[in-house]
Amino acid sequence: MNRYTVAGSEGQFEKNSDERVLANKLGIADANEIDSVELVLLEQLYRSVFEEHFPTGLLSVDILKKWHYRWLGNIYAWAGQERTVNISKGDFMFAPSAQLAKLLNDFDKKYLAHYTPCSGMNELQLIEAIAVTHVELILIHPFREGNGRLSRLLADVMAVQAGYKPLDYQSWEQNKTQYISAIHAGLTLDYRPMKHWVSKALRKD
Repeated sequence: MNRYTVAGSEGQFEKNSDERVLANKLGIADANEIDSVELVLLEQLYRSVFEEHFPTGLLSVDILKKWHYRWLGNIYAWAGQERTVNISKGDFMFAPSAQLAKLLNDFDKKYLAHYTPCSGMNELQLIEAIAVTHVELILIHPFREGNGRLSRLLADVMAVQAGYKPLDYQSWEQNKTQYISAIHAGLTLDYRPMKHWVSKALRKD
């Protein structure tokens, strides 16, 4: 859990975790154990979203917040809520917490309202929709933890709305430096690098 540098109360860590595990409701101090719990709960969320309550219509920030709470609500007190701390990864600072409300409102109206639902899109349209929304959501990083995984869930839902399978992220994992560069390119509204990685991950059958 030492992936981010933080400031503020949400930066508190579990006792005896060597600042590797965020303070949590379960009192878990082992990083591998908390990772395992998060993974199991994420798998449960995926089953719920894709098998029980699949959203066929417009996607929204409210839906993302509900997914985040359903996933991590039993672990973290701040699940489903916009972060109140500033976070960075390496030398890269994500959006300031003070700007999150405005940025998420813009994300709702400019991106999710424009690019979802994805039903009826051709492949090029879908690639653009996923690439742009993925980059913008990652740059905002609305939550204290779990932003990357929730962004992938959003991408998977968009793909399935358009009649595709959830994305295969193996190429992203194997080329993390290039993937991160593609995210950073979005700062200047250059989504071409991320379109490349979305096209590699997209699966029709």
